Amino acid sequence: MKLVVFGLTISSSWGNGHATLWRSLVRALTRRGHRVTFFERDVPWYAGTRDLDGMPGLETVIYPDWDSVRSRAAREVAEADAAMVTSYCPDGVAASDLVLAGPAARVFYDLDTPVTLAALAGGERPDYLPLQGLGDFDLVLSFTGGAALDRLRTELGARRVLPLYGSVDPDAHRPVSPIAEYRADLSYLGTYAADRQPALQALLIDPARHMPERRFVIGGTQYPAEFPWTENIHFVRHMPPQLHPAFFSSSRLTLNVTRRAMAEAGWCPSGRLFEAAACGTAVLSDNWPGLSDFYTPGQEILIAGDAAEAMAAIRCDEAELRRIAARARQRTLDEYSGERRAQDLEAALDTIAAATLQTET
Repeated sequence: MKLVVFGLTISSSWGNGHATLWRSLVRALTRRGHRVTFFERDVPWYAGTRDLDGMPGLETVIYPDWDSVRSRAAREVAEADAAMVTSYCPDGVAASDLVLAGPAARVFYDLDTPVTLAALAGGERPDYLPLQGLGDFDLVLSFTGGAALDRLRTELGARRVLPLYGSVDPDAHRPVSPIAEYRADLSYLGTYAADRQPALQALLIDPARHMPERRFVIGGTQYPAEFPWTENIHFVRHMPPQLHPAFFSSSRLTLNVTRRAMAEAGWCPSGRLFEAAACGTAVLSDNWPGLSDFYTPGQEILIAGDAAEAMAAIRCDEAELRRIAARARQRTLDEYSGERRAQDLEAALDTIAAATLQTET
């Protein structure tokens, strides 16, 4: 199969969760004999932070503007078995018009469904959505499950909707030797977001103030100067994907905090959650609907709603944290690997062919 994708980025992981997800999925797809052509617009904030040189079976087309690549994109779509547009594609409307007019299976993949639905509820239409909605696509995939799938049908006209959750590449994310700089009793890896700050305050910053003997580490980008640092919270600026395993492997426990829109929607596990589990690190998470469908609380993941519960998790003995981490890692390898997700995508695309055959007969 040849898959053509018009997306946000695969070349840079700076300040976004799309790139790491795509790398995991594409590696698995190419190992299974598929070819992927990924179109992304050249923008300054990714141009200076590219951290992928390439991979076998992937062709990345980085273009300055849509007019300059339109003809090339049309040729690629004409030769493709499936063509996909994703949320936050800078040229989502134009790319959708091209895909919908082509012969390939037509797919829209919303990696940001809670954001999409929250914008619609506020009277705004994200500029990556076609004006006519999603009803013309053969298949709509969503990073989010649960009730969000029904809303994509009712609010955007999607005819066939399936979840395609995030995944992790076990070859890229696995236990490695710890690094002293990243050593932490509790760590957190993520780009700064104002709507995550209340949970980060309750589950990391407040515990740090009450546990001065413990070491806390935050890794990420875009943290403001007024962030409430304490002496025992250490900061590591932008962490490229190749350093994530060392970051997680240096932590007794790592924190997963969910964006507000995703927490409210539920059934929306972050890529960082799967990465940490694959690295064999115990995870402490805020709670949200559907979380227990992915990991069993108390056995594969720890849950906290306030500083007291977070501090209790931090005080867990080493043996218990290792048991929790081992169970979560095994479940991740079994259910949330890139290989498993590639199989899910293949099965989802097969539903298009099955529906076409049924219509013809």
